[in-house]
Amino acid sequence: MVARLADYQSAVEIGIGNRPDVAGALANAGIVVTATDIRPREVPADVQFVLDDVTNPDASVYENCDVLYALNIPPELHRPALAVAKECDSVFVFTTLGGDQPSVPVRRETISGETLFWARE
Repeated sequence: MVARLADYQSAVEIGIGNRPDVAGALANAGIVVTATDIRPREVPADVQFVLDDVTNPDASVYENCDVLYALNIPPELHRPALAVAKECDSVFVFTTLGGDQPSVPVRRETISGETLFWARE
């Protein structure tokens, strides 16, 4: 995923949880990265963290980002995240858990045994 997002200048990870590796790698590649979650989370020093719920988002968190992405995002958050991407005119790409299917229209891309779902390009 890092290679696919490396051309963007700014990114927001929705629901970082306990997996800061992608956010950290993007920041190391020179991308301005903000990570969000509904609970406080530890993130790499060069990643900004903001408490936010994508179902009731603070628009200022997302307004200047080029791409929103989410890893293992549950289906009930696909539509709210896509709505945020549309509102801030950003790309939205995500992965799902196991056999979860996207609940929004997507273009599928297989990389390294994983499927990226491009909901807004």
